[in-house]
Amino acid sequence: MIAVAKSKGAGSGSTATPTKPESLWDDVWYALRQNKAAMISLAFIVVLAIVAFVTAIAPGILPYDPYEQDLTQSFLAPSSAHWFGTDQNGRDMLCRILIGTQISLTVGISAVAISLTVGVALGAVAGYKGGRVDTVIMRCMDIMLAVPSILLAIAFMAALGRGIDKAVIAIGLVSIPEYARIVRSQILAVKESDYVAAARVIGDSDATIIFRHILPNVMPSIIVRATLGISSAILDCAALGFLGLGVQPPAAEWGDMLGRGRNYIFTAPHAMLFPGLAITLTVLAFNLLGDGIRDALDPKSRRR
Repeated sequence: MIAVAKSKGAGSGSTATPTKPESLWDDVWYALRQNKAAMISLAFIVVLAIVAFVTAIAPGILPYDPYEQDLTQSFLAPSSAHWFGTDQNGRDMLCRILIGTQISLTVGISAVAISLTVGVALGAVAGYKGGRVDTVIMRCMDIMLAVPSILLAIAFMAALGRGIDKAVIAIGLVSIPEYARIVRSQILAVKESDYVAAARVIGDSDATIIFRHILPNVMPSIIVRATLGISSAILDCAALGFLGLGVQPPAAEWGDMLGRGRNYIFTAPHAMLFPGLAITLTVLAFNLLGDGIRDALDPKSRRR
């Protein structure tokens, strides 16, 4: 939709109202910018991405080596030298949390990429084909949904082994049913539309109809779920690390840091506090951004 802002003459001395967007995605971005919580969350996520990128290509920029142990510096309280204190091995907590941003974002984005790709494909085939194909696919999804996601992730980790790559696969697999169900329900609602019937008449293949004509129209729901899915993946990664089943030491993973710090909650509470805050703020940021995108994509919730 095209919305043009009315402006007053330049000679009148009045300021012109802001120009409104001229396309759908400009309209969504315009609406998203009105949501302060979503924009603050987006800025925070951008900062996290920059931290992850910089520490990956130039780890020497950190004031301390996040992996170097010095037992004489164990459990130092937060100070000007160590803003977040040190852990049980004398490693700087701030540096380890900053370097851990790489793992959390990598696992979150990679796991969502796996679940999104497989889930969208399965949901699209089930919704468009229907019949026995739909029944078989969705019953498999229902079986996976019947098991709590963290328990299913633990089962996959037990079968695959430990490590960041195994964590990505396990977390990605447990989220497939959510995307499959969303895409299936959306396709069921639009597959009998006139434009789909017209595509069949002109001889388009099923794959062309699904991926060129139907999926672009259900992308808003997929985008919102993917944004929220990153926060869920980060939380699952932290849960696996807390249980000792995820990314293994000496890697600086927030859940693992949290799990190891729980043994010293009374003597060195900062060992749990700061990794916990990192997880909480990151998950909250993705959730608020996902909510903002959902509202921006919904014309009824936009405020002009």
